[in-house]
Formats: sequence, C-alpha cells, structure tokens
Amino acid sequence: MSANTQILTAVTSQRAPRFDADLGVITPPSNGMPRSAFGRPVAPRAAWRRRYVAWLILLDVLAALAASRTVVALLDEADAGFWDQRVLGVSSFALVANLGVPLGWLLLLVAAGAYDRRVLGHGTDELKRVARADLVMAATVSFLALGFKKDLSRATVAAVIIGLLVYTLLARFVARAVLRRLRRVGQRASQKVLLVGRLPDALALHEVVTRNPAAGLRPIAIHLPHHPRPGERVTAPVPVYVGWDLVPLVQQLGADTIAVCGPAGLESYELRKLAWQLEGTGLDLVVVPQVTDVTGPRIHVRPIEGLPLLNVDEPTISGLSLLTKSVLDRVTALIGLVLLSPVLLAIALAIKFSDPGPVMFRQTRIGHEGRAFKVWKFRTMYTDAEQRLAALQHRNESDGLLFKMKDDPRVTPIGRHLRALSLDELPQLINVLRGQMSLVGPRPLPTEDDDYRGDVRRRLLVRPGITGLWQISGRSDLTWDDAVRLDLHYVDNWSLAYDLGILWKTASVVLARRGAY
Repeated sequence: MSANTQILTAVTSQRAPRFDADLGVITPPSNGMPRSAFGRPVAPRAAWRRRYVAWLILLDVLAALAASRTVVALLDEADAGFWDQRVLGVSSFALVANLGVPLGWLLLLVAAGAYDRRVLGHGTDELKRVARADLVMAATVSFLALGFKKDLSRATVAAVIIGLLVYTLLARFVARAVLRRLRRVGQRASQKVLLVGRLPDALALHEVVTRNPAAGLRPIAIHLPHHPRPGERVTAPVPVYVGWDLVPLVQQLGADTIAVCGPAGLESYELRKLAWQLEGTGLDLVVVPQVTDVTGPRIHVRPIEGLPLLNVDEPTISGLSLLTKSVLDRVTALIGLVLLSPVLLAIALAIKFSDPGPVMFRQTRIGHEGRAFKVWKFRTMYTDAEQRLAALQHRNESDGLLFKMKDDPRVTPIGRHLRALSLDELPQLINVLRGQMSLVGPRPLPTEDDDYRGDVRRRLLVRPGITGLWQISGRSDLTWDDAVRLDLHYVDNWSLAYDLGILWKTASVVLARRGAY
C-alpha cells in the first residue's frame, strides 16, 4: 500500500455504505453483533487447520503402528506366548498392535491437548503434550499388564513407550517443517490477524510477526481505538480502520484472529465484552501483554476474585541449572574437539596453503561479568586486515558497535566459505572447554568493557556463546538494536531446553547460509 494509508471509519448508521470524498471515509451499513441464535452464520475455522489436524492424526496412527512393529522385533519367548493367544479367532497381537495401541494413543493425545489449535506448529507446548501423553501411556500399559496378570517384559513395555514417543515426535517435526515451508513461501496455512490498538503498538507487533512467517500470523488490517488528530498522517503497510465494531469487521475482512496490542488497545470492560462477542464465532482472541520479552516459566497467572495477576519471576542465571549448563558445555566441547579433529586439521591446512600467515586468529573479547579473554577463530582475513580497516570505515553497513561489510575486500577466498558455514567458529570449542564461553549465549564482541553501557551490559551476565538467538534470527542481517534485544531476551529467559532449541535451529541456519558474511 501507499505510505499514506487510507483510514476506513465507521459511524453508527443503518443506511447503505457511502463514501465521502472530502473526508476519505467509508461508513458501514450498520454496527453491532447479532445476539440472536438465528442471526448471521458464525465464521468457520480456518480450513488449513482442519486439514493439518487430519494429517497429524494420520501420522500419529502410523507412528503407533510403527511402535507396534518395533515391539515384534524385541519380543522374548514369554511375551510371544501371550501374543499368540486368540480372541474371537483373531490373534491378540493383531488386536493390540493394529487397533488397541493406535486407538489408545489417539485418545491420550486428545486428552493431553496435543491437537489444540493454540499449540500446533510452533513452540514447545505441543511437544510437551506429546511427552505427557507418552507418560500416561506408560502408566496405562503397566496398569493393564498388572490388571490382566500378564508378566510382560520390561523390554516390551520400554519399546512401546519409546517407540511411540520417538516416532510421533519425528512425524510432528516433519509436519512442522512442511507447515513452516508453506507459510514462508506463500503465506498459506496462517492465521489472518486484525491488529487492535494504538498505531505504534500495532506496527511493532506487525513487524515482529512478519519477520517470523513461520509463527503463522499474517496481519491484514489495523483497527485504531481513536481517530487520528486533525492533520495527522497515518502510515501503515495494511489498511487502517477506525470506529468499526470488531466482530463484524473481522468477519468482513475474512480474518480469524483479533490481536489486542498494548495497554491502550481496549479498556478492560471492552475486552471482556469482546470475549463474549467471540463466543461461537470461531474467532481467536490474542492479547499482547504490556510485559514484553518475558516468556516461559518466569510468567505465572495468579487470579484473585476474577482479577488475573501476572507474576514475573526474576531470571534464573545462577544455581543448579547454571552449573549443569557449564558441565554440559565442557563435556560437549571436549567430545566435539575429539570428533572434529580431522575437520579442524583439514581447515587449518587449507588456510595455510591458500594464504601465507597464521592459521589461527586470536582477538580480545569481553566475556562473563566484563572479563576479557582471547577468542580462538580460524583466520578468514588477510594478515593486514586491521591496517586496512580505517580506510573502509565509511563503507560500514552496521549501525552498532561492529564493523560489517557484505563484500569485505579483506576476507580471503577460503575465508568466505568458512564464514558462510560458520566453520571459522569451531576453534571456539577451546574457549568453551576453558570455561570462557558457552555453546549458547550472546556473541562475544571485539569491543572494550566501557562500550557496554546501560541495558546492553546485561549481556555480560552470562557467558558468551558460539551460537545464540542473534545467529538463528538473521545474524549479520539484523540491526544492532534487534541484536541487543535478542541477546537480552536470551539472558532474561534462558533455560537448558531453550539452549537445546537454539542448537537445533543453528544447524538449519548455517546450512542455509542466512546472514553470514
């Protein structure tokens, strides 16, 4: 759309729509949501969601059948005698493996909320619910074996439980990959969202969700709570509405979600009335809290006489979890250095033969609690890179503390390949082994300790990492403000599970070579 977005305004009227050329105003024929049970038909759920759930059910059935087949390969003689029994002319194995296990597994997944539309395709809640269903399955199998006085071996029970979990998670990872691909390519299989709130709040949410299409939210319009001041120009990438009744508007736009942005989006009583209006419409209501960049176990809702209080715990950057992270970092670094030693040797020889000079590059970085240390990297630049930096400062493409150029002439030919795949970072496993760095954390920057002022200094509360949120969210393509925001988000919300998720995503980002230069 053009920079000067047209504002579509509503007033209470029962007449046909009309357009006022002087005001640029479109008036709807009427306002209000029909309260009669025989009123306007409700909006259906997004069709893609039903198809996605149907595919998940099919995949879960196949996972259950695969788990049953795995059991067959692990049966011992005692269990084999039980499976050879026949019920109504059909072997007990055929009944349990082809009917009992898949049906029971689907029922447990439904009971655990693994098909809840709010958790499908993103986050870890869906995977946690699958794991919860698997634990219940373990208890169920054990209870049935005890109830029927059947002495099943531990190997049989373990094969069923582990097989169900592994096959189901693999199937859901594949389904997520396909879903995210659809969202990135054609913006399909996404929720169409009407943003409600002040323009700055709505635009902030618009920027976040459009930068992450895999999240499955696609803003299609903005509704402002108040008319702009006389002479104020409204600039937005989507149409902007003012004064419309939200439920008819979202149905007219073909959206399926209303997102209330910021504290000024709606008054509390208006938000409550909106929730009532959405009953039976098939529309989702999302409220963006005033507390931002705080997620996971730090947030708890404590209701008192109908008033929900949001408890925000302090970040857990100490204690047993931090000790566990440190131990795992060093053990993983040691194993990685041993296993990757042939790769490290091959890279070192390639650098040595391609350009005269040292193989390694060591530079002072600022680490945990402001302590300086020497970071290890494979050399990717010519030996006179530091002397040539001053002449290139005017071509700096970074808006922060770092110098960045996509086509930096100081980078050697082999260095470009090493940077694209982040292979130049592998020697930093030495820093991890020495306790100066972590596998996951904010990147250590070649700056002085005095450069970390204000909020940015919170990056130093944890050990810097080889990879982090910065790396999986755009790397060098991010602005300095975005990079700092992501690093602070990690510091405030880190956990071992969070680290594992970042490590998992790092592989795909590195292979795609996004933002590496």
